[in-house]
Amino acid sequence: MYPTNFDYQKAHSVDEALAAMAANPDLKVIAGGHSLLPAMKLRLAQPPALLDVFGIEELRGIREEGEMYVVGAMTTHAQIQRSGLPLFPEVASYVGDPMVRNRGTIGGSLAHADPSADYPAAALALGVEFVIRGMDGERVVPADEMFVGMFESSVQLGELLTHIRIPRNVQASAYEKFKHPASHYAIVGVAIARDADGQIRAAYTGAGEKAQRLTVLEERLNGGQPVGTGLVDSSGLLGDRFASPEYRAHLVDVLAARAAARI
Repeated sequence: MYPTNFDYQKAHSVDEALAAMAANPDLKVIAGGHSLLPAMKLRLAQPPALLDVFGIEELRGIREEGEMYVVGAMTTHAQIQRSGLPLFPEVASYVGDPMVRNRGTIGGSLAHADPSADYPAAALALGVEFVIRGMDGERVVPADEMFVGMFESSVQLGELLTHIRIPRNVQASAYEKFKHPASHYAIVGVAIARDADGQIRAAYTGAGEKAQRLTVLEERLNGGQPVGTGLVDSSGLLGDRFASPEYRAHLVDVLAARAAARI
């Protein structure tokens, strides 16, 4: 199927992109396009106009800044996979296939807030910060406040996710995933990270309407207890023809134990 007709505009700087969004609130931002374009082809999304931000150079690359790694939102999955960042390279290796990884971007994926995407769990486990810019200036959103609901993030209309800040004090991390055999999206994925002080953060994706912290697991591991079972309540989880809520809860337990054994 083909998408409906739409206007196309390309931005060459963040300021140009923000000005375009302010002038036309109907613009839908497109980065790598691997989330939006399939939805448009199925006509699940029918934006009247697209604003392409993929080529904005100031949104690319990885650098060290104090106690943080600063990652441009248009940095591709393939670049993340080859980097020396904590946890994210492992997670990037699970994303799609080589074509998707060479075009898709970390910022596009995180801002899209797909409940089955891999990166949100990693962002929560690492405690990253999201740098978001609008016409009124820049704000920083912690990972715990970034993912609001299904396909809903804290990036508001007229704003652009520009960078992701990742703590450099991560000593060990792991990601375990049970993937859909065709799409490779997470039916369940669990990410765990341990910092230099020995404190552990953990999160899961794929099982609920958004990625969430695994607070029960954190309390157990930080208290020197085994992973155990019953990490999440199945009553709040998604169910479909691939996995029931109860099976997803079971997968969280299994994948958490595997990830915890690696850190």
